[in-house]
Amino acid sequence: MSNRKLKRKRRFGDRKDGRLLRSLSPFYRFTPFIMKQRNEATNYFKEKFEITEAEKYLRALREEGYPGIGFLHVFLAAYIRCVAQFPSMNRFISGQRIYARNNIEINLIIKKKMSMDAEEENVKVFFEPTDGIRDVYRIIGSEIEKNKKESADNHTSNTANLLIKLPRIFLRMVVRLVYWLDYHGRVPATLLRASPFHGSLFVTDLGSIGVAPVYHHLYNFGNIPIFIAFGAKRKEYELNAEGKVVTKKYIDYTINLDERIADGYTFALVFRYLRQYLKNPRLLEKPLETIARDID
Repeated sequence: MSNRKLKRKRRFGDRKDGRLLRSLSPFYRFTPFIMKQRNEATNYFKEKFEITEAEKYLRALREEGYPGIGFLHVFLAAYIRCVAQFPSMNRFISGQRIYARNNIEINLIIKKKMSMDAEEENVKVFFEPTDGIRDVYRIIGSEIEKNKKESADNHTSNTANLLIKLPRIFLRMVVRLVYWLDYHGRVPATLLRASPFHGSLFVTDLGSIGVAPVYHHLYNFGNIPIFIAFGAKRKEYELNAEGKVVTKKYIDYTINLDERIADGYTFALVFRYLRQYLKNPRLLEKPLETIARDID
């Protein structure tokens, strides 16, 4: 697990993983009391993008010395760029309050081997808003290789293995206690680092196993507000400007998101930018003049 974190001074009301947004309008602060659970505040979005330019770009990066770089890295780099431009995408709801997350914290599941009985591990990685696709490749690659080792020390698995040994009655008590601690912002930092239910984003690459993306539910426990799934490459036959049939390749992706973290206009802008970055990831090479910061 990566320990790269953005450090900020905590104020009263802040959590270990985020700062309380104090200047939000009363309407937004009231919304979590109406839509109390994440699954009742979920919006579902499905989109596709044509991958010709992205494949050219990825081939060039592989020749440059980044073997194995693929669409997972493109999705993560595009998401990080969107957060750098629209920091409200890195908010979360806990204890019916809205927070700006301290870190860009991404969860994904890896298999130690590509087989039915291979172990799955949750990998949580920290990024900075300035990280580009090469940074994503390096950081993700390091974490995946570390967790694929048989002797890997994975915080999530270690915590789960410890808890599951408890009798059910005590395990239920522990879970209720953690719910209470999470509501009041008192979950220990070590547990937050281990939890696959806390973070900016959960992403799943279903294209790696050749299937279409699913609409994955958001967890009521924890505070992950966005889940992205993307599928395998597929072909479509279309008519070009001359009326001839041409073959184009697409990737479908789905986004489930907690609508309480931002307004519809912001979501629309983010979806537009995300689609542009996915379709032409060379745009991610252009450095941002400024990194946007969320409101106080």
